[in-house]
Amino acid sequence: MVDKVAKHYTTPGTRNQQFCVFEDVSLTVREKEFVAVLGHSGCGKSTLLNIIAGIETASHGHIFLDGREISGPGLDRMVVFQNFALMPWLSVAGNIRLAVKAAYPNWSKEQVADHVQHYVDMVGLAGAENKKPSALSGGMRQRVGLARAFSVNPRIMLLDEPFAQIDALTRGVIQEELVRMWTETGITLFMVTHDVEEAILLSDRVLLMSPGPSAQIAQEIEVTLPRPRVRAELIDDPRYYEMRQQIVDFLSMKQAA
Repeated sequence: MVDKVAKHYTTPGTRNQQFCVFEDVSLTVREKEFVAVLGHSGCGKSTLLNIIAGIETASHGHIFLDGREISGPGLDRMVVFQNFALMPWLSVAGNIRLAVKAAYPNWSKEQVADHVQHYVDMVGLAGAENKKPSALSGGMRQRVGLARAFSVNPRIMLLDEPFAQIDALTRGVIQEELVRMWTETGITLFMVTHDVEEAILLSDRVLLMSPGPSAQIAQEIEVTLPRPRVRAELIDDPRYYEMRQQIVDFLSMKQAA
């Protein structure tokens, strides 16, 4: 739960002048829910995600997970970044193994190896276990990031525009894989995106942030489309167009303002 969180920065070149990115942001993410956050650039979407992750600190307000206030990073909140954030000197298996060993320090080498292989297989990278990130495509790198995040069984997974650097054809495949892994594991997902169609296709609920400064969660939309969702079929559903238009109208109105 995010409770009245704000983020202020001191304006460069001044001593005390404050710039407010967002103010009084409160939201609750339900167990096993998939939530997407949309808004214009600069509204603080990624900053909010980083505060939940413990990478940044809030100026005011509190973050709670399972009723406990949190501060600082933790394996209960794994992040999947748009720039993949893999260790370039480690292999596919090595990047996943690093997280697994941190999450399960008492496991034997065999247990760790079996667990790592399970998630390598889950994202379709069997045979590429020993490849370094430099030898992988963007889509393959993001599969490693997803495998690493899912492998520690976090309470919530935070995705910061995870498909932004992947080509359109690969993006659709990995989106389907993400939904499959989410369905299989039941891990709660919180995703920042700029893609309206992606938000509707993947999530249970879309949160719309007003433009900054002093951005807020201005509106939320329950995505009532039944699962499983197939992109080719979705575009024929009038409910999809109604939700899409609602989001586009919100973004257009705020942009004009």
